[in-house]
Amino acid sequence: MKKNSIFYIHSIAGLVSGLFILLMSLSGAALVFHDELDQHPVVKNRLLKNLTVDSCYQLVQKHYPHSQVSNCTLAENDIQPVSFIIYDSSYKNGTRAMEIFLHPQTGAVLQTRGGSDDIRHNFMSWLSKFHNSFHLDKKGEWLLGFFALVFLISIITGLILFRKSIIAVLLFKKTAYRRGNLHQLVGVYALLFNLMIGVTGFWMQRYVFKKDFYASYDYKPMLKPSAALPFSFDSAYKELKKQHPDFTARVIYFAQSKKGKTAVYGSRSSNSFIHSRKFADAIMLDSNGAISNTRFVTEISADDRYDIINSQVHMGKYGGMPVKIIYFFFGLAGSLLSITGFLLWLKRRRKTL
Repeated sequence: MKKNSIFYIHSIAGLVSGLFILLMSLSGAALVFHDELDQHPVVKNRLLKNLTVDSCYQLVQKHYPHSQVSNCTLAENDIQPVSFIIYDSSYKNGTRAMEIFLHPQTGAVLQTRGGSDDIRHNFMSWLSKFHNSFHLDKKGEWLLGFFALVFLISIITGLILFRKSIIAVLLFKKTAYRRGNLHQLVGVYALLFNLMIGVTGFWMQRYVFKKDFYASYDYKPMLKPSAALPFSFDSAYKELKKQHPDFTARVIYFAQSKKGKTAVYGSRSSNSFIHSRKFADAIMLDSNGAISNTRFVTEISADDRYDIINSQVHMGKYGGMPVKIIYFFFGLAGSLLSITGFLLWLKRRRKTL
């Protein structure tokens, strides 16, 4: 393929995906610090003993007797509240999720807010959904997959076009650092990161190119008030810990029927650093609170394990704060790449007019 053809493909791919790259880069850079930026109430004066999950569940039902209780996120440190996701007619007729924050010791409701549609009170969740689907549901998911593919094409063609300049840039040669060469410089320094983000992002969205994605689903969620817990979760968790002492629960999805199962998500201390602390492992409890089955990340299929690791790598959820800072700055570099690319195209267009 001739150089002019590659350059043309690179320019078109860059223009088509330019706005997408800008929006995804900026939102992705912010989402790296999702936990730090998420404004939930801070627990103070922790002098009493923490309430049990059973007690917190009962308190939620007391405050919202007609609600459908979906899940509970346990506090990970001394300043975090206990969080419940519920569906209640008092918030958008029960069609959207509502988050309740409870004081882990007094049970007082510290704050309520909407889910990913509540941009005012839950901006980080809103931003997360925007990053995942532009708030356009399946149409947005398809657009994300399409633009991820175009983004990959722009990276690969850029690599082919400027492959000879990579060494010059890395060796700090003056010829590579001339005025007006910012786009190339940013492209070289952010090459590996952008390639990683492009590949992992496309892999996460690959399902939109499969036939099943276009199947129609006539599913209408119905608000069904949750019944009392059929068993004592805290007693069941004690028995669970006897069998799996290195497992720590983080999120609990409550069964919505007598035949349903309660899913306890978390992680074992023996897991690799790359695996999620919240969702790496899952233990299912039956209606009596006994362990029905387990789904540990080290025991699942290689394909499923790769999908989990791929997601962790894409979102930078490993390695702590140093990794988050690196992802943040390279994320901003992606937006700069989009802007400088557009300015170059605009400059060439003016010369041809």
